[in-house]
Amino acid sequence: MRWQWLTWLLVPVLFGLSGCQKQVTVKTPTQAPTAFATPSRLATTADHQHGQQVATFVRQGLLTKQGLYTNYVDTKQRTTGAATGHELLSESSGMWLQYLATTHQWAQFRTCYQATKKTFDDHGQFSYRYDPRTKKRYRVNATLDDLRLIRALLAYDQMHHRTTYRHEATQRYQTLVNTSLKQGHLVNYYDMQTKKATTTGSLAYFDLKTLHYFEQGSKKGRAAYQKQLTVVKSGYLGDVFPLYATSYQWTTSKYSSANLNTSEALETLLHLAEMGQLKATSRRWLSQRLVQHNLANGYTTTGTVSVKGESAGNYALAAMIFAAVHDQKNYQRAMQAVWRLQVTAKQSAIVGGIGDATTYQAYSYNNLTALNAAYK
Repeated sequence: MRWQWLTWLLVPVLFGLSGCQKQVTVKTPTQAPTAFATPSRLATTADHQHGQQVATFVRQGLLTKQGLYTNYVDTKQRTTGAATGHELLSESSGMWLQYLATTHQWAQFRTCYQATKKTFDDHGQFSYRYDPRTKKRYRVNATLDDLRLIRALLAYDQMHHRTTYRHEATQRYQTLVNTSLKQGHLVNYYDMQTKKATTTGSLAYFDLKTLHYFEQGSKKGRAAYQKQLTVVKSGYLGDVFPLYATSYQWTTSKYSSANLNTSEALETLLHLAEMGQLKATSRRWLSQRLVQHNLANGYTTTGTVSVKGESAGNYALAAMIFAAVHDQKNYQRAMQAVWRLQVTAKQSAIVGGIGDATTYQAYSYNNLTALNAAYK
């Protein structure tokens, strides 16, 4: 549900990318991907059973031949800034592919990836959004979604012990290096038609593990990675409220003072945790939220709740963070909170899914995040 709020598309700040600039060539890494789909073995049999129920709902209620619906319930009118109803997001396809790789569903993975390319591919990057009703493919990507899809390709090769997608993953990463990762400056999106990109990088978009995989092979790449890691770590808001700023503006070297969307904030923590960079203060803060059952949907930069309510997607992200640091107790606390929001009423149209049993509102993001968390 988080990436359905792509409001930065409404007021883009663009800069031109000169066509005469030398393009950087990325070589396919010689080392095999080894850590993109390895479960931490913290999930229980019960977690897998719940996960299978979610997967059944996703297949029956969200999955189509082109992608996955943003919501089980369609909308009559579309909105400019966010996907709704039966619009499709490349984010959802990437998350579903990650699940298929982790659970060794090879044929389904290959079929889904071919469909993903047909629906979203835009000159080497993926459009972030497609409306099957109007056949409109939005003209910009979302860099994290591209990195997630690239990571899914690497996960397939890792888990299947193949080299099926490694070269294609490198080619797609090459596109990002020359568009929304130019000179190591990760930004939110690039427009293939206007050849322009934003100058802002959401810290949640810095998928450090995937960046490190491609950048560790050269001196220039290692320097770019260190710059990216420094940008994320320097966005730390302090020990009183140990989360990170929403975004970084490359042209001014300043961080945003905007309120935090909790899903984005937790995505940042997850990327740090995967690289052994999670601060003890952040870990304690998140553990306290689980113990006290008060993980809100939004916060100010001083830690005051700005958006009340709770989200299964946020709890699932918390579970993945604790899985990354091998914290069984807090992983289970988070997963119990996820399953508390699962629909169990057998007469419900969305039984097994994560959503509202009365209104049938069931977002792909919450369901797919929960599904991936269930196999850690």
